[in-house]
Amino acid sequence: MKIRSRVLSEEEILRIHKDSIRILEEVGVKFPNETALALLENKGAKVNWDSQVAYIPESMVSEALKTAPKTFVLGARNREMDVTLPTPHTIYNMDGSGVNTLDFETGARRASILQDIADSARIFEEIELCNIFWPPLSPNDVPTEAGGVVRTGVSFINTSKHIMDEVKVKSEVPYLIEMCKVLAGGLEEAKERMLYSVTYCTVAPLCHDDAMLEATLELSKFKAPILVYPMPACGTTGPASLRSNIALANAEALSSIVIFQLMSPGIPILYGTAQGVVNVRSGMFLEGAVETALQMTAMSDLGKYYGLPIMNAGCLTDAKALGMQAVMEKVLTTLPLVLAEVDVIQGIGLIESSMTLSLEQMLIDGEIANLCKRMKDGVDVSDDKDFFDDIKAVGPGGHFLKQKNTRAAFRTDEFTHAPLCDRNSYDSWVALGRKDMIDHAREKVRAILDSEIKNPLPEQTEKQIREIMEEAERKLPEDHG
Repeated sequence: MKIRSRVLSEEEILRIHKDSIRILEEVGVKFPNETALALLENKGAKVNWDSQVAYIPESMVSEALKTAPKTFVLGARNREMDVTLPTPHTIYNMDGSGVNTLDFETGARRASILQDIADSARIFEEIELCNIFWPPLSPNDVPTEAGGVVRTGVSFINTSKHIMDEVKVKSEVPYLIEMCKVLAGGLEEAKERMLYSVTYCTVAPLCHDDAMLEATLELSKFKAPILVYPMPACGTTGPASLRSNIALANAEALSSIVIFQLMSPGIPILYGTAQGVVNVRSGMFLEGAVETALQMTAMSDLGKYYGLPIMNAGCLTDAKALGMQAVMEKVLTTLPLVLAEVDVIQGIGLIESSMTLSLEQMLIDGEIANLCKRMKDGVDVSDDKDFFDDIKAVGPGGHFLKQKNTRAAFRTDEFTHAPLCDRNSYDSWVALGRKDMIDHAREKVRAILDSEIKNPLPEQTEKQIREIMEEAERKLPEDHG
């Protein structure tokens, strides 16, 4: 029997859906983009052109949900790593908002650089349940205007898994498409393979960003899958009520689905969120709070109601360093989502409210992911697991270790192995150097970085990707100048 959790009942899902529709119809959403406003007005939305606010009727939401595909495949340059959505079990992504790194060599917190993305991609390649890579940092040593293109190129070079990022300005789009063409072998092949997807963040409350909207609308012509990703925080950019903050986030997500389905009917959409709450003393955004986990899980209930693949923020912490708080908060913000059968959780490897990358934390989070999956899988009560004959053979006061079934069972996935955890006796732990989980993770990071790149690109393909990156670094700053 598998464990399943949910936050909202069917009645409560409908109530929040109606709340969201009321927001869309009566409050409206700001679209600071003429193309978007014209599309919306043409299809039946009431538009105030002076305020750039569109009032979206329920009929438009229903139509957009009908045209959004309910299943699709996110391609990877290594076809064995393709991701079919919905997924049979929860898989993991990173989060792209980081600006700092806990330096692997010194342990010091510093500004991130491009090499940190390359290193994180190599670690990501080795984690079993990690299948979608959003480069987790904005590197300090790359021109801002070319940052998205360069991040994506370095990601393609260092991991063979699916790549996701943001497009913040329209001028990035041709370079990203060109990379996909190189990897897939042509434009139509690139469209079919869907090697690249984007996160689209709304601006709470109830706004779209002009530049990101323009860029994502342009990319939508390429049919790249889009993760819609509202981020209101209770008490600041969202109302101080979990119910209403969920309704607000859902309204922003629905407004995004509507505009992208209008622009490119049938474009793949992932339903997601990265909500939080506010620290009432400092005003800072909190990711590791229990209320954050409740909101994320409630949003997964809504995503399932709409029949869309779900990718929610999770595996989160507000801790400033590796340790007990980080692990506690990450489990708290992972397990409920896994039990709610979210398709993708994104946030592994980051601490400090997703602002700081740690390579060691990536591996620790991979272990958390494995343990949460095992909890979700529950207890197998099939006939194959009926070991009555062993009980009869051993009898009262006996021992099962010598039974053939025992030896076989411990080689199956019914019993987990957590290699970063120490499960030795105290004396053995002391003799082995008193190593903790962080020590074991650090040793594994070193081993991965000291080895050859796993699943490398062909030399000529890597050369072409690097040439596209270099061209973007040369030309994009000029375009923005």
